[in-house]
Amino acid sequence: MGFWAKSLLIFNCFCHDAKPSIREVAQQTGLSKSSVHRLKQAIIRRDRRPESWFWETREGQQWLIRLVMATLYLFGLKRGVGAETLSDFFVRLGLQSQIGCSPSALRHLMQVLEQAILETTQAWEREGVAQGQIGPIIGAVDETFLERLMLVFMDLSSGYLLIEEPAEDRTYHTWHTRVTARLETLGTRVLYLVSDRAKPLIKLGKTGLGCLSVPDLFHLIRELVKGYGPAVCLRLRQARQALKIAQECLATCRASDPSSEAS
Repeated sequence: MGFWAKSLLIFNCFCHDAKPSIREVAQQTGLSKSSVHRLKQAIIRRDRRPESWFWETREGQQWLIRLVMATLYLFGLKRGVGAETLSDFFVRLGLQSQIGCSPSALRHLMQVLEQAILETTQAWEREGVAQGQIGPIIGAVDETFLERLMLVFMDLSSGYLLIEEPAEDRTYHTWHTRVTARLETLGTRVLYLVSDRAKPLIKLGKTGLGCLSVPDLFHLIRELVKGYGPAVCLRLRQARQALKIAQECLATCRASDPSSEAS
């Protein structure tokens, strides 16, 4: 039985009976008197805030785990927020007595979480391949620079990242080697490939994968929207104001003569 399971057991005993002796709780739980005393003192030390009791319950522990994992995943792994900032966030919530909030503890937990995500993803992929659930891919390829050059290959229809790996270069040979190896593992093919007009990426689609190479128009679309967006927003705001005035007039007419029909 782990620490938190023992702690929950002790907490429930004291909740049901406010003044049991250490010996009585030890007999109820099957734990030693020294363990009961130590766990009770730990609960008392954690009782620093009005909501502290909730974290000792089973529901509170489950919610706390969800809070920590969601924060580390969304902000630590996906957004690159540093462990020092995440540590400060948990401390400001008053959780330093409930969880390990130090930057080193959070870094270790993020490493464990990242490995668990990778293992789960690999298991789902193997299951999908075995059951023939992976269909043709609408691919998108691009390079991004973080600490190192990263090659990114995504299925646009699902948003699933097929490749996100560091590389020394972004030549056609590098792209072709990694993409084809990944497609062979999944047992699928690319219907068409979206990319910017870099020559290695065009060649990857037309020659390497034998599919249509489609230009990446995301930047062009953004520039177009910047041009007509303000005018559209202005007309929309004016239309909403006119609608509001019309609704107020209609309400006034109905209030003054409920039997009339406003056109």
